[in-house]
Amino acid sequence: MRLHIYVTAAATAFTFVCASSTIQAQEKLSTELKSTTAIFPSLSELEQVNAQGRAHLTIDVENDSLLLKRDDGFYTSGNHFMVEKTLRAADYAVTYGWHVGQDLYTASDIKIKPHQLNPIDHPYAGWLYAGVYREVQQNDGSGFRLGLDIGCLGPCAGGEWTQTHLHQLLNQPLPQAWSTQLKQEWGAVANAEIAPARWQLNSDTDIGARFKLRLGNIFTDAKAELVWRYGRLNVVRDEPASFVFARVEARAIAYNATLQGGYFNEQMLAVHPKRVVPEVEFGYQYRGDVWGFYASVLRRGTEIKELSNAKAAQNFAKLQLIYAM
Repeated sequence: MRLHIYVTAAATAFTFVCASSTIQAQEKLSTELKSTTAIFPSLSELEQVNAQGRAHLTIDVENDSLLLKRDDGFYTSGNHFMVEKTLRAADYAVTYGWHVGQDLYTASDIKIKPHQLNPIDHPYAGWLYAGVYREVQQNDGSGFRLGLDIGCLGPCAGGEWTQTHLHQLLNQPLPQAWSTQLKQEWGAVANAEIAPARWQLNSDTDIGARFKLRLGNIFTDAKAELVWRYGRLNVVRDEPASFVFARVEARAIAYNATLQGGYFNEQMLAVHPKRVVPEVEFGYQYRGDVWGFYASVLRRGTEIKELSNAKAAQNFAKLQLIYAM
C-alpha cells in the first residue's frame, strides 16, 4: 500500500513538473524528495532520479605525460569514465552514478630493466575497478556521498597492455619491468565523503571543505581538503559556472595495496607507505548547459616512507570532459 501511494505521488509530481513553471516545479520536487536527505539510498529514490534526472557523461584522464614529459614514474596514469543522473530540487540535488577506472603505478624510471630495479622504489601495479555511488548536494555547499568500488589489482588490471600501447602511440619510451608487478588480488573499497557548508567570502569567492574515507583491502585512508574558488560560481556541481580554483589536501594512510601488495596476498616488499601525504592542485573549471571542461596540475608528496620529496614527489595533470544529455 505504501509503495502504491509513493508511486502514485511520484507520477503526480512528474505531471505537475511538466505543466508548471520552473520555480513551481522545483518547489514540488523538493516536497516529493524530502527523503533524499537520508544517508542511505533507496530503490524508490533511484527509480525517480533515473526517470526524471539529467544524465552526465564524464571522461577523466590523469597523467604525468600531459606535462609534456617523456618519462613516467610512481602514479603514472589514471583513466576514468563516469555516468550519472542528477535530479535537482529547490534547495538540493541528488545524484546516482557509476564509474569504471584504471590506475597505473610504476617505478620511478620505466626504462629500467627488471634486474636493475632498486628495491627502494615504487612497485609496478595496476588497479582496474568499477563502482557505484549516491551523492546529495545542498545549495549551501554541504553534502555527502557514499560509494563502493570493486576491482582487481595485479595482472588482471591490464596495466602493461595499456601503458605499452599508449607509449607506442605517443612515441614514448616503453616500460620494461611490468613482469615484476604486484601479485593479483580482487578488491573492494567502500568510500564515504561529507562536506560542511561553504564559507561565502563574496559573490564570486568561496572556500569549501571536504572529508573523505576509504575502507577496503586495496585502500584504507582518510582525507581532509580545502578548496578556494574564484569566478562565476555554481551552487551544485552540474550548474553553469566558470572559475579558477586551488585545492590543498592531507591524506592519512593506513593501507595502500599499490605499495604493500594486496591485503590478503602477503608479499615481501622493501618499501612502506608514508602515513601522511600532502597534495596541492591548481586549475580551471567550466560548466555550460551541455558541455563542461576541467583542467588542472597537481603535486603530490612522496607516498613512500623511504624516499624523500626530492626523489619521489609526483607532478601530473588532470583533464576532464563533461557532456550533459
